[in-house]
Amino acid sequence: MHQGLAALGAYGICVPEEHGGAGLNYLSLALVLEEIAAGDGGTSTAISVTNCPVNAILMKYGNAAQKKQWLEPLARGEMLGAFCLTEPHVGSDASALRTTAVKQGDEYVINGVKQFITSGKNGHVAIVIAVTDKGAGKKGMSAFLVPTNAPGYVVARLEDKLGQHSSDTAQINFDDCRIPAENLIGSEGEGYKIALGGLEGGRIGIAAQSVGMARSAFEFAVQYSKERESFGTPIFNHQAVGFRLADCAVQIEAARQLIWHAASLRDAGRPCLKEAAMAKLFASEMAERVCSAAIQTLGGYGVVNDFPVERIYRDVRVCQIYEGTSDVQKIIIQRALA
Repeated sequence: MHQGLAALGAYGICVPEEHGGAGLNYLSLALVLEEIAAGDGGTSTAISVTNCPVNAILMKYGNAAQKKQWLEPLARGEMLGAFCLTEPHVGSDASALRTTAVKQGDEYVINGVKQFITSGKNGHVAIVIAVTDKGAGKKGMSAFLVPTNAPGYVVARLEDKLGQHSSDTAQINFDDCRIPAENLIGSEGEGYKIALGGLEGGRIGIAAQSVGMARSAFEFAVQYSKERESFGTPIFNHQAVGFRLADCAVQIEAARQLIWHAASLRDAGRPCLKEAAMAKLFASEMAERVCSAAIQTLGGYGVVNDFPVERIYRDVRVCQIYEGTSDVQKIIIQRALA
């Protein structure tokens, strides 16, 4: 499956063709992620992270050598990317990181722990946000490219998760992990800005995968309701079921339009921080509601693994958490309204 998706250009949707990508845009990325997520949520997460934030950060801040060495194989699907921001004690407050990177000669030495890292084990290169100046606050963080086979990059644990079992989520220990100084992305002190910029586009991707999973559960529920009979007629014809499914259809389409609007703004080079947050907030919470409605429509069959909706329900729940919780999205929207 990985090779097939790579051949289709799924890992480099927004990367120009001269750098090995498909040369498309964020609206195209949203469409692709929706379709992949409709098949499997975990697979869409790994693809989403590689596309954005990883590729997006390299496109904007990487130098020519970094693009040649890392971006091009990532875009071709020859490598998988990881993004290391969250730490065991730090989730929403990205300014409180403790992982450090100390320059020693022509190297940086990284020490610390990163938590809940998508593709932390199966990925080939990670963008790591670490503190280079402890006294500078947000301006004391920097971004680095760290090969996952570098000495000192240690996969400490793989998480046993509720869902998305096709995507690995790892705790990573950096134990005197040495990398060349040229693996610094941008300049020292730009890490916080780089991280938040990458997450803006990533939220469009998470919103799109939320719609894909919700749509898949919804379509299965519609099909089931037309085949399952009670009181002499398909349950689809009962108003309680039909109205429930009608509500789901409206919510899915509303979320999709929010996503397309945010993606179109980003493609036009216009600010979309608020719109991306709105799309992720609404789509991720909508997806849980729709999956729950699908389970309700199937009744007892909705909670057994003979049918896919229970898996989709488990897969979709994390969309309200990673790349910024629902509460963080509300903070972003509130600040934009001030």
